[in-house]
Amino acid sequence: MTGLRSLLWGRGVSALGDGLWFTIWALYLTRIAGLPPVTVGVGLAVASAVGMVAAVPLGTFADRVGARPVLVVLTLVRAAAMAGYLAVGGTWSFLAVTVPFTALATGGTAVRTALITGLVTEPAERVRVLARQRVAQHVGYAAGAGLGALVLTADARWAYTLAIAGNAVSFLVLAATTLLVPAPARTPAPATRTVLKDRPYLCVTAATAVLSLCWAMLSAGLPLWLAGRTHLPLGLGGVVVVLSSVGIAVFQVPFARFARTAGQAARTAVVSGVVLAASCVLLATTAGGSGAGAVAVVGLAAVLHVVGELGYVAANWGLSVRLMREDAKGAYQGATEAATATVQMVGPGVFTLAVGGLGGPGWLLIAVVFLAAVAPVPALTRWAVRTRRPAEPVAVR
Repeated sequence: MTGLRSLLWGRGVSALGDGLWFTIWALYLTRIAGLPPVTVGVGLAVASAVGMVAAVPLGTFADRVGARPVLVVLTLVRAAAMAGYLAVGGTWSFLAVTVPFTALATGGTAVRTALITGLVTEPAERVRVLARQRVAQHVGYAAGAGLGALVLTADARWAYTLAIAGNAVSFLVLAATTLLVPAPARTPAPATRTVLKDRPYLCVTAATAVLSLCWAMLSAGLPLWLAGRTHLPLGLGGVVVVLSSVGIAVFQVPFARFARTAGQAARTAVVSGVVLAASCVLLATTAGGSGAGAVAVVGLAAVLHVVGELGYVAANWGLSVRLMREDAKGAYQGATEAATATVQMVGPGVFTLAVGGLGGPGWLLIAVVFLAAVAPVPALTRWAVRTRRPAEPVAVR
């Protein structure tokens, strides 16, 4: 479908801008804008909290007026907020641009998923399309991170200014490509029973969201472990991140086949949790390690991590699009994104306390968390399937 291809290209361009920004934001805000690190940290936490609260209302609004116009407006607001970083000079101006830029990211993801699922009716194909979007996203991130490295090398105000302006333009490109997407067929008004009253769906979402700790595992857990508990080179963490990015780009679409039905997606979530737990256990064995043997163990753990992440993402899509109410796509995807954002907000702290504080036993504790989270997913999924309306059949074989 031409519209979906346009959206895919737009997402790739905006992801390039995201990768560029995420590479430079810390130094820009503290060195160029002159903000204290504490101010930056608190501001980002506030913005993230606002995003979690706003995700479901934004999704509900998209259900009522249409996902495409809402996504375009959210993207344009984020473009303006990104440009606003050029004028940041204190706490209040920082909050004025950070809250809309960061908070609307969570709701924007939910609305984009609602838009895609409105254009694609076949559930298995929905997951494949979402997988292609994620591949484009990671390719864009990688390219943006490379440009960000050049900006950091220059380390001059003009370079940061060009980078921020370029990121703002990338959002304008995404808004323009979104306008090329045909408007999905309108469904009846959302049911009275909202997602916040759908306990089976919320339970499935909460359980699977725990698996998103796998992202903080690479960004926080592994660097802390390499630096404080092993004698391995710190650069090994970067190699693992590259391996993860390549694995996602190559295998995310094939992994979509493991989430064709709700039952299959639930089993994939269980496998993902077990594999991620095994990765944690392997990392725990490298305490005090050095040399080729320890590097090989970390490499094996990295491979398991990639498999676990691929499985989690596919399962998350499979469950969320299979179990959502068709007349409230935005609200349901908003709930899914809010749950994930909650875990992401606490993830770095979890790994700092567990791995940084406890060492090897901390990895084992995280492994137990992964296993405990996925153990009830099949039963919860069967419960959710039983409570779907007869007009919305859900395969669970």
